[in-house]
Amino acid sequence: MDAETLSPPLTVRVDLGARSYDILIGEGLIARSGALVAPYAAQSRAFIISDEIVWRLHGDQLSAGLSANGIQAIEYVLPAGESTKNWSQLGNVLDWLLENGAGRDDVLIAFGGGVIGDLTGLAASLLKRGMRFVQIPTTLLAQVDSSVGGKTAVNFAQGKNLVGAFYQPQLVIADTAILKTLPERERKAGYAEIIKYGLINDRPFIDWLKDHGADVLALESAAIAEAVAVSCRSKAGIVAQDEQEGGVRALLNLGHTFGHALEAVNEYRANLLHGEAVGTGMVLALRYSARLGLMSAKDAEYAVGLIAASGLETALSNVPGGPYDAAALVAAMQQDKKARAGKLPLILAKGLGESFIYPDADLQDVQAFLQEELQKS
Repeated sequence: MDAETLSPPLTVRVDLGARSYDILIGEGLIARSGALVAPYAAQSRAFIISDEIVWRLHGDQLSAGLSANGIQAIEYVLPAGESTKNWSQLGNVLDWLLENGAGRDDVLIAFGGGVIGDLTGLAASLLKRGMRFVQIPTTLLAQVDSSVGGKTAVNFAQGKNLVGAFYQPQLVIADTAILKTLPERERKAGYAEIIKYGLINDRPFIDWLKDHGADVLALESAAIAEAVAVSCRSKAGIVAQDEQEGGVRALLNLGHTFGHALEAVNEYRANLLHGEAVGTGMVLALRYSARLGLMSAKDAEYAVGLIAASGLETALSNVPGGPYDAAALVAAMQQDKKARAGKLPLILAKGLGESFIYPDADLQDVQAFLQEELQKS
């Protein structure tokens, strides 16, 4: 099927006044990338940051899509994996952009997963104090989460996403057909973020996923489009209320504080994907909520069962990179940007679809809880 006969994409609007933009969701959008990117390519060229795997699989497709509208693709290809999201690689990208004469009226395209999107967005925010930026996310996780909302960052040894900026794209192009080349493990990692939106504030979506989750993971056309659209609408609504995470946007971190700690202690190695860490992190957040009496153990385990059904790991003792140490995990949590004086805000739950900001979690108690979880098999 050629670009002219494909169905119009679903559109989700991120409403941020002068910084508003659309998320386009559908199959075959990369083939139409030239027409979609053209309004932002003032000089008939597009700078592209990608990784070795994505570019090998899909680089020709993107280049052809852009060329169809007379836009030259100028690419810079990075190693794949979380370890690429660092200060050194950010400097390499900025050097490359400057050496190639990139300016504020040029467009920079992030063509990859969350690592590429985060690093590229930060580079776009810094280059001459801001250049045009388009996200073309190629993983399920990036399509439903990291490509939307303008959070950009790189990692440091002290923790994840510690240096970054809020910088919104001009457009997000979520081509669901590209997900068919994803390994099953990457699909499951992205599915963790989809579950998250139900657990935050959408109980009906939790029940829909119980019935249709297998179809989403199998990338059945209607199911994956629905799951991506619901997820993006959920995130767009929260971001519109709180663009720079001064309040309600923190709800999007459900499972992330625990998950980021696992990633940091594991030194961001490829044996633990971000979405996998978030999946286990949500299990920990739910069980800690039950431990504090905030939600029933029955509801917590219902959600844990939904996570387990996707193949994500729900036992802390079995997370790749272990065995983990409770004290080391808490030490990593203390590097969180919001930690202070032995207290840390956590996103916990009062019930299914009823997440909230718990402002002052006692990290000593959290450590005792983690120790208990590590002793379970």
